[in-house]
Amino acid sequence: MSTAIVTGQPVPGSSLEHDLRSLGFDVRVAADAAETESLLAAVPAGRRVALVDARFVGHLHALRLGLTDPRFPLAAVPGAVTAQAAARQALTRAVARETSADGGTAGPGGAPALAVDSLADRVATALEADGGAVHRPELGSLVATVPDDPQARNEARQAVAAVDDEAVRLRSAVKSRDGFFTTFFISPYSRYIARWCARRGLTPNQVTTASLLTALIAAGCAATGTRGGFVAAGVLLIASFVLDCTDGQLARYALKYSTLGAWLDATFDRAKEYAYYAGLALGAARGGDDVWALALGAMVLQTCRHVVDFSFNEANHDATANTSPTAALSDKLDSVGWTVWVRRMIVLPIGERWAMIAVLTAATTPRITFYVLLAGCAFAATYTTAGRVLRSVTRRARRTDRAARALADLADSGPLAEAVERVVKRVVKRGLPGLAVPAVALLGGAAVVACSALTDFGGVLPVAGAVVYVLTSALAVARPLKGALDWLVPPFFRAAEYGTVLALAGKAGVNGALPAAFGLVAAVAYHHYDTVYRIRGNAGAPPVWLVRAIGGHEGRTLLVTVLAAVLTASQFKAALTVLAVAVALLVLVESIRFWVSAGAPAVHDEGEPA
Repeated sequence: MSTAIVTGQPVPGSSLEHDLRSLGFDVRVAADAAETESLLAAVPAGRRVALVDARFVGHLHALRLGLTDPRFPLAAVPGAVTAQAAARQALTRAVARETSADGGTAGPGGAPALAVDSLADRVATALEADGGAVHRPELGSLVATVPDDPQARNEARQAVAAVDDEAVRLRSAVKSRDGFFTTFFISPYSRYIARWCARRGLTPNQVTTASLLTALIAAGCAATGTRGGFVAAGVLLIASFVLDCTDGQLARYALKYSTLGAWLDATFDRAKEYAYYAGLALGAARGGDDVWALALGAMVLQTCRHVVDFSFNEANHDATANTSPTAALSDKLDSVGWTVWVRRMIVLPIGERWAMIAVLTAATTPRITFYVLLAGCAFAATYTTAGRVLRSVTRRARRTDRAARALADLADSGPLAEAVERVVKRVVKRGLPGLAVPAVALLGGAAVVACSALTDFGGVLPVAGAVVYVLTSALAVARPLKGALDWLVPPFFRAAEYGTVLALAGKAGVNGALPAAFGLVAAVAYHHYDTVYRIRGNAGAPPVWLVRAIGGHEGRTLLVTVLAAVLTASQFKAALTVLAVAVALLVLVESIRFWVSAGAPAVHDEGEPA
């Protein structure tokens, strides 16, 4: 249980202690700073501690936002400050300093001295002065204040009564930036589902799991290949998306964030969507239509779209002089209401995409569903990538070492590229100039994909293309990726690796080769998504041993081309299956170990992913 120490003389009629207990705090009362220090020392080291001024007046949700959010070691609102176990020493030092400043003196007749200012506010200021990152949540219309006199207290209480605390809490449970479909067709009622779950003690992780199970059942219905199964699949996919929105809204409503929840939220969306693609492909096969190449193509395109987003954002995360005419135009368009929604819809975010897939599944065939999905995603990818290229070439941003490191991690280079890179650095000490870096990455990737797609299965030309790809990929990362368009390097690598697997599996021409390739790309894509969310949480990339064990993008690409050259089509299918299982086991075991560990970051995406 957390502990709240209420400082100063209690105020008659105040509900503060009751409110703190309703938030799960064990309440102690301290008359002055000296007694506060003593009570703080008596609280077990593993507990969260809050210091709250006895004169505090405000909404319960303001206290909840300031004192219970698990994502921030230190947090404060006017009149209250809190520290989790990791920041307890900093809080103890700040309180000791304020106790020394007060001198621990007593008032007339031995009565405790009453400070005019707020001890909690002084401690919060001292923590910031010491370099502590004190989170101060945006309260909006919520009230949190420490009145100095009865008149100010009365006015503060009137301000509290004028604002519906619960209505604000419900509104804040919804993301500030969502797509059109989510905003107008899901969130108006899913927020109430989130409140219903909160009042019954359900956790966001349970809702996330329910969303995954619903999507898997939807995939199973699609796999039946019947019209009734397709209709049920579409309905269940929408239900899964409703639950997907609800879990995040429940986390924000109840402030129940966790590292495990971050991992589940970050990975289950992709698992649900790609499992549904597989279900559609299985259902089509039952009806005599083989669409596995389309399913795998949709997964490749969607994953590459995400890598474009991730790479661009990481490249510009902390860039200086980060302005461009294109960005200025975008900001100007954001001031025109209808353009905001149009621009959010045409990038086909998850809400619009899942709604489209659900309707097409119920009303048409899997082949038509994939055709429309591929066309929509291709247009969205072209639109977003073109806009980001324009922004990059028209801005004069200076990218940091952190950004270069993130792009290098996203590149996922393995031991082959590292070995060639060391040779390249001795020959070309400065690396490639400017725009030559993404150009080389693009040409090398195009070479191996073209060699794989345009030759018969079993030839050696794809192997030659893969060797060229190893050389060009090493050359592309031979210097820090700080160029204007260097963020394109990871997406080019993803497209090359996934495209090669797709092309060779399609050329094999045996039943089961494309499903095996689907499994391999899914396993590798999981590794790449896992890398992204670790970087977002400032935890760095996956361990070097894992990247080396699974070969890096260039090693896997070369291996697949060699297997295709030396094995029969049936043997190649079996090899892809074994490779998919091996990669999946390695990356999943390491990912689960990391995300359930105490040191994993709590990553929560407040924007709607594409």
